[in-house]
Amino acid sequence: MLRKILLPSILGILGYGFWVSPDFKEIAAGVSIFLFGMLFLEDGFKSFTGGMLEKLLQKTTNKTWKSLLFGIVSTTIMQSSSLVSVITISFISAGLVTLVAGIGIIFGANIGTTTGAWLVAAFGLKVKISAYAMPMLVFGIVLSFQKSKYLKGFGSVLAGLGFLFLGIHYMKEGFEAFKDTFDLAALAVEGYPGLFLFAGIGVAATVIMQSSHATLVLILTALAASQITYENALALAIGANVGTTITAIIGSLSANIQGKRLAGAHLIFNAVTGIIAIAFIGQFVWAVDAISNRVGIAADNYTMKLAVFHTLFNLVGVIVMVPLIHRLADSLFKVFPEKAKDLAQPLYLSEAAIEFPETVLKALKKEVWHLFDSSFEIMAHGINLHRRQILKSTDLQKTIDEDREIHELDIDEVYERKVKVLYSAIIDFISNAQAQMPSIYSEEMFRLRKASAEIVECVKHVKHLRKNATRYMVSDNEHIRDEYNRLRYQVSMILREIYRLRDEGDYDHALGMLELDELKAEIQLEHRQLDERVTRILRNDQITAMMATSLLNDFNYVDETSRQLLDTAQALLVSHSDLVAEAAREVVLDKDEIEQASAA
Repeated sequence: MLRKILLPSILGILGYGFWVSPDFKEIAAGVSIFLFGMLFLEDGFKSFTGGMLEKLLQKTTNKTWKSLLFGIVSTTIMQSSSLVSVITISFISAGLVTLVAGIGIIFGANIGTTTGAWLVAAFGLKVKISAYAMPMLVFGIVLSFQKSKYLKGFGSVLAGLGFLFLGIHYMKEGFEAFKDTFDLAALAVEGYPGLFLFAGIGVAATVIMQSSHATLVLILTALAASQITYENALALAIGANVGTTITAIIGSLSANIQGKRLAGAHLIFNAVTGIIAIAFIGQFVWAVDAISNRVGIAADNYTMKLAVFHTLFNLVGVIVMVPLIHRLADSLFKVFPEKAKDLAQPLYLSEAAIEFPETVLKALKKEVWHLFDSSFEIMAHGINLHRRQILKSTDLQKTIDEDREIHELDIDEVYERKVKVLYSAIIDFISNAQAQMPSIYSEEMFRLRKASAEIVECVKHVKHLRKNATRYMVSDNEHIRDEYNRLRYQVSMILREIYRLRDEGDYDHALGMLELDELKAEIQLEHRQLDERVTRILRNDQITAMMATSLLNDFNYVDETSRQLLDTAQALLVSHSDLVAEAAREVVLDKDEIEQASAA
């Protein structure tokens, strides 16, 4: 409803402005070109996020000061706190960074974004900036048509900077001409009423443009043309700082609960910083004058003094909030509590995770593990065992031999509720993500989709196994009971081994893959031994022909389940970007090699 009202209102205001003054068109065109440049700049930097930024993010966020520094540096380079916010929300949604680290990045981004004001005030308003814009646009557009991903990215960055400079030029020229038609400075409001009024205008302008950087450039160019007073410009800058949280809030709408917590932290930080700036505006103005005097900024150079103010109040906000960062995170956990985990709902898949390739793969792999966890429970109960028995028993074979408890389970109902829903969500997520993913990630996504399908097949195999396994595990015939307990043990042992490898964390990938291949070889050996045992006990009339037929059929289900579980584990335990994992895939045995190993 709000969007239906907001868009016509904005269009109406712009139309009225164009009618009132031709010079207003130049200002509006400048803002539009500037925002278009921001889009180019963001697209360009996204071209370099296929690995470099993600690895850097993971390595530089393990401590609060590192998170702050990452936020400052990345925002200074990209000149977009909005892009950094979206990246951080995507990564926190995928579980690549913690909430505390994400909050630290957001705090740092608020300091990093102040560098834009310095560049515009010190450089953009004092030279003919359009002279630099034209060559950047020419070279940028040429490079953006190249096939190389990085050349295209660099071209987009160059073109983005060109459009930014051109937008600043048009805004500057527009305000210079506009003051001859209409003096906005005559509408200045003094004191706290003016402070709150113009802070509100700053919030509204940033919400509409979704870029505090654009709002700040607009403020600086208007101030340079004396279209607004210095005091009102300070209030506008405070409002722009608060309004920039709208991007994080919009980005969090498609994120999981962690992304929403981060957006909440962003809003709280910027609101607190704005309140501090308004409450102590007199002290800040005094401090700005003192700093300006010390570094040689002229008393009437209000654009530079605004840049000092913008940096100062953001820095004070960080100094106040950093000691409270852990308390803030704890409060957000309470305000946005984790919903009770419903195994029928995906936990990691969200639209926010599709923003970047690494977050797609991370979220997808976590969700496939989630599917595996859900299926583990069904498979365990399907062979009449508890999860804790499989994972915690010190003597798994003895536990299985002694346990004759029958578990009531409707596998079809549980499958529909816990497995099929997750599997469908994974397939849908992959379909949506593939359209935006570079081709180099296609193989990884294919492997994860195949792993999901194999998990589902394993559940179906256990469903077929369950009937006879339940019947014969309590049979008085010890021979058939022992054989079915062996089948139960084989499935349980493989599930247990997969969890052991997963929980080890920083294990040797190549060694882990070889261990799984050894299990495949053991399955081949067990198959031959089973044939020999069945032939022997059937010949000795220790089991009936019907029992032997059931046993051989059910072993085929166990055999397929075992193979598919091990293939799934190999898909989930290797990393796309890990060179060690690549080496591990080279040493994975193929089917013929496994058969040769089992025959040895």
